[in-house]
Amino acid sequence: MALFSRSGVSEKFIRFAIVGTMGFFWDTSTVYALRGVMGLYMAGVMGFLVAATANWGANRIWTFRHHIHTAPHVQWMRFLLANSIGFVFNRGTFFALISISKLCHAQPVLPIIAGSAAGLSFNYFLSRRFVFS
Repeated sequence: MALFSRSGVSEKFIRFAIVGTMGFFWDTSTVYALRGVMGLYMAGVMGFLVAATANWGANRIWTFRHHIHTAPHVQWMRFLLANSIGFVFNRGTFFALISISKLCHAQPVLPIIAGSAAGLSFNYFLSRRFVFS
């Protein structure tokens, strides 16, 4: 992480991005596991909820570990609310791509990657400012 920190990228942002990468795997696994059962759109919503919950926990205990934390259920709800803006960009990108691209519909990992990238900055800023402050 020292290499990134020397480049001017904050250590917390790096940690947040690493947690987000883990969330990407939770999200993707959930979408692939549920798409045959509930369709791609609902699987996408469920994937986001699973990943957001896992990311909240990891950010709570690792990225923002030195912060004073509120009650877990309150902070989790704040995390979901704050990240709802990132959700619009994340899942908006996901839904748009699976609607217009046969490749993305057949390989949901591609729009998951695009959506994750679209929501990252919003989620970090709002999480740092309103959830883990």
